[in-house]
Amino acid sequence: MIPGAVSAGMRDASRRGAPESLLPDDFFNPSRTPAAQPAIASATVQPTLDAPGVNPQLLQRALAALERHGSRIAKRDRMAVADFSAGSNTPRFHLINLESGRTVSKLVAHGSGSDPAHTGYLQRFSNQNGSNASCEGAFATADYYVGKHGRSQRLLGLDPTNDNALDRAIVVHAAWYANPDMIRERGMLGRSQGCFAVGESELTEVFERLGPGRMIYAAKV
Repeated sequence: MIPGAVSAGMRDASRRGAPESLLPDDFFNPSRTPAAQPAIASATVQPTLDAPGVNPQLLQRALAALERHGSRIAKRDRMAVADFSAGSNTPRFHLINLESGRTVSKLVAHGSGSDPAHTGYLQRFSNQNGSNASCEGAFATADYYVGKHGRSQRLLGLDPTNDNALDRAIVVHAAWYANPDMIRERGMLGRSQGCFAVGESELTEVFERLGPGRMIYAAKV
């Protein structure tokens, strides 16, 4: 399915209020009037949350993004933070419980366009079509589908730095090049085309801990 068709299809499903969607009814056309926004299904997010292993500065930026995007994040009990300051040989995809701060961290690949020389470190972000780069900002997790990488999850970019994510087919999926044995063999993971690629044995847990309607925040510090 071409990205444009995916984008249009998701917008149509959202407007119809499809029962499988956890996105707010006004996701694609959010109200500018705060009083008109629907209630957010959320737990109480701790403003001084301590999430072990997560860079505190990046965590605060992620929490600020969660508040900034308001009703566009349907569920606020958990989120993921991708710390692209760290190398791909480090568990840098942090799945955070926003009530307790309990954190589970996984390996995640970045895009080849973000690291052309394959150093293992993200050098730049891009929101451009065809860049094969990772993009930064807040994403809302959407529906699951089965594609060329198997079971995957669509993402909707919420910021000007990642609002092409859906059209670019930036998703969460599993890949052989994101398995831990890549680090043992090469010292780093392989690269995606901008997607959040995790290890093949980790995908089920990632989907269970994240699920639709929550936020992923990706950035460097």
